[in-house]
Amino acid sequence: MARGKIQIKKIENSTNRQVTYSKRRNGLFKKANELTVLCDAKVSIIMVSCTEKLHEYISPSITTKQFFDQYQKASGIDLWNSHYEKMQEELRQLKDVNTNLRRQIRQRLGDCLENVGFEELLDLERESQEAVYIIRERKLKVIGNKLETCKKKVRSAQDVYKKLMHEFDIRGEDPQYGLIEDAGEYEALYGYPPHIAAAPRILTLRLQPNHPNDLHAATSDLTTYALLG
Repeated sequence: MARGKIQIKKIENSTNRQVTYSKRRNGLFKKANELTVLCDAKVSIIMVSCTEKLHEYISPSITTKQFFDQYQKASGIDLWNSHYEKMQEELRQLKDVNTNLRRQIRQRLGDCLENVGFEELLDLERESQEAVYIIRERKLKVIGNKLETCKKKVRSAQDVYKKLMHEFDIRGEDPQYGLIEDAGEYEALYGYPPHIAAAPRILTLRLQPNHPNDLHAATSDLTTYALLG
């Protein structure tokens, strides 16, 4: 059964278009390889799909650069000259921009002002004042941020202090850290003079010795402080 003639026009369906492109690309590369082998020809094919994917074929006996060099030699067309001239023009423009920027930087440092006109000097002064204002605002902002950080640290330290004082008050209710309200009983027990016994309250702290085996440390583990009313 003979094949029907295919109408050559753009395939609207993207999936069918991609499938057709892939099949025909492989067929074209196969024909190029056959031409290289059968005829000892140098063949180069460059293809870019509608999805911007690059596909290429080059005969194994030659590189892409060698192929284009032979093309330039055979056709008498310099492919790189226009591109080189364009690159030279871009380089010149970049050098001019770099020179202008360097001159502006030196002028803002007070250098290279000999050939600057009055209007340019006014503009330079205005720009410098604006820059100073921006820098000053940034400096004040940084100082403000550091001040807020210091305030937060102070508030945090105050919270820790209040927490420790609260824990200290709670420990004051513990028997080992208690207050002896009856001074007479304390005097009778430890033989303190009457003028000490007459104090309103005596604070007694029980301290653990640092050296349990030390005979001197074992004599007493009570430390007392009179609270002045």
